[in-house]
Amino acid sequence: MFMPKPELHSAAPDFTAPVVGGSYASGDTVTLSALKGKPVVLYFYPKDDTPGCTKQACGLRDGWAQISKRAHVFGVSIDPVKSHEKFIKKYQLPFPLIADEKNEIVNAYGVWVEKSMYGRNYMGTERSTFVIDKTGKISAILEKVKPEEHLEQVLATL
Repeated sequence: MFMPKPELHSAAPDFTAPVVGGSYASGDTVTLSALKGKPVVLYFYPKDDTPGCTKQACGLRDGWAQISKRAHVFGVSIDPVKSHEKFIKKYQLPFPLIADEKNEIVNAYGVWVEKSMYGRNYMGTERSTFVIDKTGKISAILEKVKPEEHLEQVLATL
């Protein structure tokens, strides 16, 4: 069942999910609606420690001084917390990663899509970013992001 992406300027779908990294310890959860008051960047990526996802995460890490002043940043994938912990440690990622193992968040944001590689179709996470303003409304949607351009695109929306 494919869910549509939320509309620009609509309320961001709320969620509570396991999170690790940044100021969050293993076993913590984060609730989107509790973050109102500062913009939130939710970036969805396919898989921890794969080439494109690593390039994207390291780009955000390298621009952390610029982006962290302007917004909360969370990476979201369907990988478990243990995988996120290894990814964060390996690349010294300063921001938290959300574990969406039940696919609830990727579905709510319409980024769980059919993909194709080497002639094989499968379901996976579309590399997309949602910028949510301080009131909880979606202020920008960046679709099919190129990992090396991600930081600049996000900064341009904040």
